[in-house]
Amino acid sequence: QVQLVESGGGLVQAGGSLRLSCAASGRTFNGCVMGWFRQAPGGERELIAAISWTGGSTYYVDSVKGRFTISRDNANDTVHLQINTLIPEDTAVYYCAAEGFCTYTPPSRRTTYAYWGQGTHVTVSS
Repeated sequence: QVQLVESGGGLVQAGGSLRLSCAASGRTFNGCVMGWFRQAPGGERELIAAISWTGGSTYYVDSVKGRFTISRDNANDTVHLQINTLIPEDTAVYYCAAEGFCTYTPPSRRTTYAYWGQGTHVTVSS
């Protein structure tokens, strides 16, 4: 029933930008942290950005700080990831995820995500 539908991935030249979107449905997301993960070819899935329910608190992994911006539109149950100054190392499958038991608390590395999107591919060419 719960669906996270991602869009916005594609093939982009290094230095370009993308805006990924994730539309969530099927449950009440009040209080939920939303996050973006990525998995590079042959690599492990890692949390790269997360945002609190209100949008007032965010988390970014060091490798994306200053280039990626996470945002959300709760009226439309949508989360976005603005990716700027793309580099080849950004090539990965990007997944959005929603917190399970929602706590109205800021995101952290201990946040548990129970719902996942299908992933959208981002390929950065040099």
